[in-house]
Amino acid sequence: MGIEYESVVDHPLDEVFAWHTRPGAMPRLVPPWQPMTVVSETASVADGRAVLGLPGGLRWVAQHEGSEYDPPHRFVDQLSSDGLRSWPPRIIGTWRHTHEFSAVGPDATRVHDRVDAPVPAAALRQTFVYRHRQLADDLDAHRDAATAGFRSRTIAVTGASGLVGSALVALLTSGGHRVIRLVRHAPTGPDERRWNPDAPAADLLDGTDAVVHLAGTSIAGRFTDSHRAAIRDSRIEPTRKLAEVAARPGGPKTFVTASAIGFYGYDRGDTTLDEDSSRGDGFLADVVADWETAAAPASEAGRRVVAVRTGIVQAARGGTLKLMRPLFAAGLGGRLGSGQQWLSWIGIDDLVDVYYRALYDERLTGPVNAVAPNPVRNVDYTAALAGTMHRPALLPVPAFGPRLLLGSQGARELAEANQRVLPVKLQNAGHRFRQPLVGEALAHQLGHAQA
Repeated sequence: MGIEYESVVDHPLDEVFAWHTRPGAMPRLVPPWQPMTVVSETASVADGRAVLGLPGGLRWVAQHEGSEYDPPHRFVDQLSSDGLRSWPPRIIGTWRHTHEFSAVGPDATRVHDRVDAPVPAAALRQTFVYRHRQLADDLDAHRDAATAGFRSRTIAVTGASGLVGSALVALLTSGGHRVIRLVRHAPTGPDERRWNPDAPAADLLDGTDAVVHLAGTSIAGRFTDSHRAAIRDSRIEPTRKLAEVAARPGGPKTFVTASAIGFYGYDRGDTTLDEDSSRGDGFLADVVADWETAAAPASEAGRRVVAVRTGIVQAARGGTLKLMRPLFAAGLGGRLGSGQQWLSWIGIDDLVDVYYRALYDERLTGPVNAVAPNPVRNVDYTAALAGTMHRPALLPVPAFGPRLLLGSQGARELAEANQRVLPVKLQNAGHRFRQPLVGEALAHQLGHAQA
């Protein structure tokens, strides 16, 4: 029982081992389809303790064994307990995970995982396919940044606890960067600072090299007057005020702000859209245009400003995929309307790579389309998701469904949006996408990837 799994990554042994010792490594390795979250990372893979959250408030405690620690070749953790909530998981008995690393040459490392547990290998295989793919891709991203001279930076992030923010923070810290979380509550440690979006402190960004501004009310929901106001009010003025702080003498050199492909309007037909394409029609197009303009104080002060125009994010932990997954799992998924509308999408890991590149690639300025290079029609997306989950997709979603949930305007601008957007600036910069095809992204997120 248990499993042994290994792969070779094209990075030196010391770098591969060091990656595992940094904050952020564990969140990057926990598969998103599993009902498990990181409560606390270990302080040391030599003899520290990590805690994972399970449904029902249960805890999985992984205790690292000091006697087995042999850097940079091995560390070991095993299932332990700490309080009543950690006892139920121990019903499985023994769980011992040995992580081993060996050089295959000066620039390649064999990564070998062995789990001794009363669990069939088939039940664990996808977990390790995912972990090894994440490791290799994250190390590639860090190498690209280091090649560009981007090492050990201090980066302020708003919205750090959100879907995108938490993934980005983990990626950055696992690369050896320091992240300052800008939070609205009282800071709980040296890596948090109190941020008032309506009146940010003048010294909020002191000592930072860059800021990534992700905070904003979710656009999902019925487009009532109050919801539209919340969407605008959480974006435009907070962005302007944060940009004004960044513009102060000694402020960060780079200002990266979230944006959206809603800029292009909700129905552009088969027209291919790049960063030079015209603004479209609709509420979201107006909001995005004003949102991007709000960063002007930073650009006028000579800061490099990047607006990441994000497509439909594919992430098992949130967004539309989290909502659709149970429907498709039950065989109730299907195309929306005619199914001919274009869906410009991006996997969550590719999205955080785009934010990373926006931080270190001096060639990127202004709007950057954060979408995969292969947009698909809704009917093809539906077929890809159904195929990934091995379910039929025979029932088209009736038109009244989205209108019932989102209202007529919300349905028109969100569920029925038709935008064929291409990442031209990223392609011109030679950007590498982890999953350029939608089937690959869905399989990676849902635990159906090929080794």
